[in-house]
Amino acid sequence: MNTELQPPVAKIIPHTLEIHGHPRVDNYYWLNDRENPEVIDYLNKENEYYNAVTADTKDFQKELFEEMKARIKEDDQSVPYLYNGYYYITRFEIGQNYPIYSRKKETLSAPEEILFDGNVFAKGKPFFQLGGLSISPDNTMAIFSFDCVGRRIYTIQIKNLLTNEILSDTIENVTGSAVWANDNHTIFYSSQDAVTLRSDKIFKHKLGAKQEDDVLIYFEKDETFNVEIAKSKSKKYLAIESGSTLTTEYQILDANTPDEKFKMFQKRVRGLEYTINHYNDSFYILTNKDKAENFKLMKTLETATAKENWIEVIPHREDILLEDIEIFKNFLVVEERANGLNTIKIIPWSGEEAYFLPFDSETYTASTSSNVDFDTDILRYSYQSLATPSSVIDFNMKTREKFIQKEQQVLGGKFDKNNYKEERVWATAGDGTKVPMSLVYKKDLVKNGENPLLQYAYGSYGYSIDASFSSTRLSLLDRGFIFAITHIRGGEDLGRHWYENGKLLKKKNTFTDFIDCSKFLIAEKYTSAQHLYAEGGSAGGLLMGAIVNMAPELYHGIIAQVAFVDVVTTMLDETIPLTTGEYDEWGNPNKKKFYKYMLSYSPYDNVIAQNYPNMYIATGLHDSQVQYWEPAKWVAKLRATKTDKNILVLDTNMDAGHGGASGRFEALKELAKEFSFLLDLEKIKK
Repeated sequence: MNTELQPPVAKIIPHTLEIHGHPRVDNYYWLNDRENPEVIDYLNKENEYYNAVTADTKDFQKELFEEMKARIKEDDQSVPYLYNGYYYITRFEIGQNYPIYSRKKETLSAPEEILFDGNVFAKGKPFFQLGGLSISPDNTMAIFSFDCVGRRIYTIQIKNLLTNEILSDTIENVTGSAVWANDNHTIFYSSQDAVTLRSDKIFKHKLGAKQEDDVLIYFEKDETFNVEIAKSKSKKYLAIESGSTLTTEYQILDANTPDEKFKMFQKRVRGLEYTINHYNDSFYILTNKDKAENFKLMKTLETATAKENWIEVIPHREDILLEDIEIFKNFLVVEERANGLNTIKIIPWSGEEAYFLPFDSETYTASTSSNVDFDTDILRYSYQSLATPSSVIDFNMKTREKFIQKEQQVLGGKFDKNNYKEERVWATAGDGTKVPMSLVYKKDLVKNGENPLLQYAYGSYGYSIDASFSSTRLSLLDRGFIFAITHIRGGEDLGRHWYENGKLLKKKNTFTDFIDCSKFLIAEKYTSAQHLYAEGGSAGGLLMGAIVNMAPELYHGIIAQVAFVDVVTTMLDETIPLTTGEYDEWGNPNKKKFYKYMLSYSPYDNVIAQNYPNMYIATGLHDSQVQYWEPAKWVAKLRATKTDKNILVLDTNMDAGHGGASGRFEALKELAKEFSFLLDLEKIKK
């Protein structure tokens, strides 16, 4: 990469922001206007600079792209699942970027019916994302939604599956999520606020009606809550869920009577979280009621849903996180997390002894998969590890027989999982907390401190990053990289307390955990500061911004995607999508104690005159989750402040949003950019 080129310089227009008697001067606030031609011009110049700096890696990027693409089975398809008399299949064709959704009636030998060909819909569009897909109870109609911008603003349409005609019903500017009532004529869908994009309304639509005639069923007034609608697996109930970070509330309606009013299941109580599953004459409730931090399972009759009627089924346990349940006619399946690893427990309704599915790896990921059929003894689940490709497995809960329906193919003829070693290691954080990491690398690797290592983490919203397989990652592993997932606080990897100790006024634990894990990897000679790289996206991009301010000397390079780095300004702007709903995660900076704490770690506010690592920063112009101007302002301020001559590039996808490019192969091109950045820094050219 060429370090001699002169980067673009963003003009300085001081803008003062003041709250709690504390003024902040933002020199790049003007970038917060995607309609301003000067802003677009600046982003284009940054893209030109990125392309010029990395010009000598373009051929390598193409090589990496072809290499990663060659491992993927292009004409791949999902394992069919049976639902309401049809087998549903998602498949890809050679050379095509988008999936084809199809079904077969009653048997897999029946003729294929094409529901949607994403390649046809995406033709001529720079971005295309198919959203929700919902089949009517009588199997004759399908709701589908699509986004052609990348801002997660969808249009809903309806297809007649008997005639292949797309009906005139068009519902615009919505979330894309919709469900059928049991009359095959009524649809419920959610829509969002035009400015904040908060999902705040549920509407009822009758086939053939115009959108302006749709009936508003529910409006969520609390700006910290989002709302959505779903249908129970039993098909008996429709449920409106209002949820914030800490609190949930459900309203339910018999799906056979869509014109009746929804009734309250359990009114919201600050701090009470619960989800509901229907079975026979009861609801099963996963909840943190009565300070059950790791959640417990309760049940109640359909006729008495308020919390005072809930009866305990599985008690709260201090060392086990109850994550989810799956209900079948004869079995209850419970997904738990113990010591940071997934477990799946089978509990017969008959009262026979419960048992766990056996998993042997040191670090792995296992989770239930597509289990839409209620009346079956077959549990479908997936299993994978950092070195083991994903498998889809059907397990007979009665006979305990296991049938592997599909193993992910890694094409090219070179992959052998036995050539890689997986480890689970524990670093000690500054406060004495043990933090787990999952590692994978080639078996012949020597721990001499000279190995390049990519350390990845997320660390927010209680989202756990499990040890999953990636065929694209082999392009790094086979060139000598170690890959490490750091299970830092802020996720839920070790239980709910792991999350609670990495949010709000304890958020800095997320950053210091990551740094302490980096120090461990260096001390144990897995790598050194000259060969250590870090990566994170979105809230993980915040993590990247924090660690380079706090400990830049530990890292040779950083990859930050769609980075949430201007924390204070964003959290004070209630017009930005997600802001008000995030107060329970980050705190409300309108309150002085949260303002001061956020300000102490906000990456943009804490850029100082020091040396920073080499940095590749990516964003999308239409991002609805983290606005493009956050990374753009961050880069501008870093350029004006840092004291080194290391590489700093901003790569803005002018056609995409938070998830990056659409289409499975376009996404590989973005990955090739990241990998070539790392490999070039390591002077690995092929």
